[in-house]
Amino acid sequence: MDDVLIECSPGISGDMLLGAFYDLGVPKKVIEQPLIDLGLKDLYQLDFEDSKSCSIRGIKTKVEVLNCNPIKRTWRSIKELILNSHLEDKLKKTIYEVFESIATAEGKVHGIKSDNVHFHEIGAIDSLVDIIGVCASINYLNPKRVYCNEPMLGKGFVQTEHGKLSVPPPAVIELIRQKNIKVLSNRESIDGELSTPTGIALLANLADYPEPPLKFSINSYGIGIGNLKFPFPNLVRVYKITSFEDSSFNDNEQISPKCEEISIQEAWIDDQTPEDISNFVEKLRIEGAYDVSYQAINMKKNRIGFSIQAILPIKKKEFFRRLWFDYSSTIGVRERTQSRWILLRRRGECSTTFGNIKVKQTLKPDGSINMKPENDEVLRLKLKHKISTYEIRKIIKESSEKFKAFENWK
Repeated sequence: MDDVLIECSPGISGDMLLGAFYDLGVPKKVIEQPLIDLGLKDLYQLDFEDSKSCSIRGIKTKVEVLNCNPIKRTWRSIKELILNSHLEDKLKKTIYEVFESIATAEGKVHGIKSDNVHFHEIGAIDSLVDIIGVCASINYLNPKRVYCNEPMLGKGFVQTEHGKLSVPPPAVIELIRQKNIKVLSNRESIDGELSTPTGIALLANLADYPEPPLKFSINSYGIGIGNLKFPFPNLVRVYKITSFEDSSFNDNEQISPKCEEISIQEAWIDDQTPEDISNFVEKLRIEGAYDVSYQAINMKKNRIGFSIQAILPIKKKEFFRRLWFDYSSTIGVRERTQSRWILLRRRGECSTTFGNIKVKQTLKPDGSINMKPENDEVLRLKLKHKISTYEIRKIIKESSEKFKAFENWK
């Protein structure tokens, strides 16, 4: 079974993504069937045209709206349309989740209930075609995993039914926050909307992994061309790939923990206040130390001091070395390089009775996966529901279902 890699080059929109899937080989009939099942057949005309962007060929999606008086749909009306349909459950769930994420983001932005959100551009027929068509394409390809890279957002202003908005639009910002999406920043970014709310919502809900695998082969690919003109190709690529990153993670295969080099830096300090030491330790953690420990010790002349030890990424040892001299009063730092064996781990999100919560997975040597909720999440739920930590963890363990990774195994 192939994996799928969505490449934002540099951004993403629903029509570009749909064009890329069609170019990849998804039949037009597959794209249109759920639209027909939802009773939208007579509201649009869908065509795919060969096009170019900066001499790079691809497919441009063209949706002609046939209704001269388009309906202003709310999330409530779209929700009823989806839930009352006869679409297969998996496809229905995917479509629902994409629209729900947009409605939640728009509701947050405008300070209203999500059910009452008027979708404007999102609820227009062309956006319905893009979202439903892309979800149908993924359902048809049925990949084992869906990867993506980080999109760029652009800058400047965009004209919408809400008036002129700065780029990225508020809904895009909220989707990024809501779904914990990584984006690329470029101070020299060209004016224009590189990523639309529709594109970001599709990426957030369809991609299992927010970065490409370290090793993969390309089996086939499709290219979707955007409407905006830039000094660079404006396109989205979708690849069918075979990824090798997790090829050693077979259920019946023994997996060794990963060995890596780390840097240990430590010092004893007796001429700073506990407040200063606390601030310095927090600085080390903020800057990316794997872990920091400190304790009070007896030093020369019977002074009480602090022993501080930091476990650090080997590639940042010079950076942290400078921090000791810039943010503490020490006149010397001991440093050594050590090896450590660690289980592979990744952060993600899991759906539970309490809703989506942040969790961490670890990969055991026998191939089994252990999942643990983040402690901040447990504390939040404990305070909200007024039940014990033990009960919170038990309910999470028993009700956890779909896991969505925020990163690859590392």
